[in-house]
Parts: sequence; C-alpha cells; structure tokens
Amino acid sequence: MPTPSEPAADQQWRAWRSVADLYHAYFTGLILTVVTRRGTADAAEFVFRVFRRQQQERFLPGLRKLGLDHLPPAVAAAQYHYLSNWIGGVHVEYMYETDRKAWIRYPPPRWIWRGTAICGVPGEVSRAMLRGWHANNGVSLGHPNMGFVCTKQSVDGQDGLEGYYCEYDHPLEPEQRLVFARHLEAPLFDPARAPALPVESWPKTRLEKAYRNYAMEYVRTAAPVAVQLFGPIDAGYLLHLTGKLIGMQFYDEIAPGFAATTRDAAGFAQLLQALFAAQDDDVSVQQAGGGFAVRQQSWKLMADVADADPACAQALRGMVEGLAAGCGRRIDVDLATKSGAPPFVWTVC
Repeated sequence: MPTPSEPAADQQWRAWRSVADLYHAYFTGLILTVVTRRGTADAAEFVFRVFRRQQQERFLPGLRKLGLDHLPPAVAAAQYHYLSNWIGGVHVEYMYETDRKAWIRYPPPRWIWRGTAICGVPGEVSRAMLRGWHANNGVSLGHPNMGFVCTKQSVDGQDGLEGYYCEYDHPLEPEQRLVFARHLEAPLFDPARAPALPVESWPKTRLEKAYRNYAMEYVRTAAPVAVQLFGPIDAGYLLHLTGKLIGMQFYDEIAPGFAATTRDAAGFAQLLQALFAAQDDDVSVQQAGGGFAVRQQSWKLMADVADADPACAQALRGMVEGLAAGCGRRIDVDLATKSGAPPFVWTVC
C-alpha cells in the first residue's frame, strides 16, 4: 500500500522535472539566440567560456562526489562524463579500452540540442564545448599528457558526439588537447560494463533533485558569462529575449507539472508560486487590488554567484513574461526591482 507521503513526493518530483525542462530549453535557446543575433564566432566563444567555467567549478568536486578520484586519469574523466550526464537525463555511453584510453559517446537524440534546435547549431559551437570542458580535464587532474580525441560530432551529420580520453607519453601543447580523428569509431556500448551509482547513497529523491539542478546549473553559469562577454546591455537583451521566447513556447509543456489548471491571473499567480517554490525559493502570493502580488524573497539560482550582474535578472524577467503570454493573452505581469536582486515582487493582473 502506498504511504501518505508518496503522492506529495510524486508531485514534488513532477515540479522539479518541469523546472528542469524549462531551464534546459532556456539554455539551448540562449545558445541559438547568440548564434542568430551575434553570429557563430561570438556563440562559439560564449559556449567555450560557459563550459570552461563549469569545468573549473565542477569537475574535480564532482569526481570526489562520485567516488572516481582514485581512477587513472583517462578512465576517471570518461566515467565522470558518463555518470554526471546520466544523472542529468542525458543519453550517454562509456566504453573502457585501457587504463590510458576510455571512450565517451553521446548518441542521438542530443540533450543539449533539443529537438529541431540541432539544425541551428554550427559545428564550431559544438567544438567550443569540447574545448571548454573535455580538453581541459587533463590539466585539472595534473596530467598535462592527457587529451581528448573527438571522432564524431552530431551537428556535422554524424550519428552522435563521441571520442576518447587518451593518456600520451609526453605533455601536450594547448592545441593538442583536443584533436579530431574522424576515421575512427567508438566500440559498442555494453551497459553491463558501465559504472553505476551506489543505490544506497543515491535514492530517488536525491536523483530527482540532481536532475533538476543539472539543467539549472547551465543557466546559473551562462547568464553571468553572457554579461561578462557581451556587456550588461547587450547581454540583458539576449537573456530577456530568450526567456520570453522559451516561456511562451514551453508553457503548455511545463504547466501540468505545477498543477496549473486555469489560464487567468489567479492561475498564473499560482503557477509562479509553484515554479519559484520548485526552484527552492521563498515565495508567497497575496491579492493586491484587482490582481495578485507574488513575492519572491530569494533567487537561489544566483545567490552565491560572485560576479552576478543585475542584468542576469533579465533572464528570469523574460521567462516569466513569456510564461504569462503562453498562459493567456490578457495576463499582465510586471516586476518591481531596482537592483536586479531579490526580493522580487511580481504583479499579476
């Protein structure tokens, strides 16, 4: 018999999944916005900086958290990508060859280039992701003789993104840390030989929350990177535009996860409350005049980001405005903030 807590847990997990879907779409959309508004070169530099920043912040702590820091460098790096991406819901494969050579493969459909988005991603942008993260793992591990060999790229029309970590007999120059060998192909994936998370330390609740955090983390990194690269005015425009487009496009998809049932001001205020709560923010709703005041006391996504600029809030503003437009044509939403930092008061009418 189910316990009384299970229905509540299921609803919580659905809300977390909806948050993940929204932020996943936002991150993919932001890259496409930069491609179409700034061009391929700027988009590649943006993606490089996002993934290099994440690599520097997350790779070594993640190795320790996943219990991989005792493994040979090539094996540790490949297993890290397998397990961390698997937690985030990414299609991923791992194939061990030797202690000095281990493969990682991202088969279709690609998580980062969701749906038809893959048709708008230049190869240079995909290569920038590898330069930012995969090519720097050897340096982070203190093994400058380890690099990444890419054998396929999905955006080039090949059947996935794949390659292998290789430990050479000599230190690598920066341009040697990522090379391409398109004539090679990864071995077949055997799930029975892949690493697995220990069930006792990764129960479902932890996995579901990690799934949510995986998508949110990309936006947490991307917003300040955009501001530092493009400046607050241009970045604010890109962040806001992406948020509005994604909010409009994905309202119908994510609303059920927040138990949103009515497409009016009251229903949208309830959706905002559920969305912010599912992001672990402190939020309340009160009637205000002929509408509602949604008071968001915290914004945990950016709470500990040292270089977060007020322009980063344009991402959230655009997302909420887009969701309002997707909910109902006559729903107005306005954000009262001077500093770009919480508390935020959203007026919905």
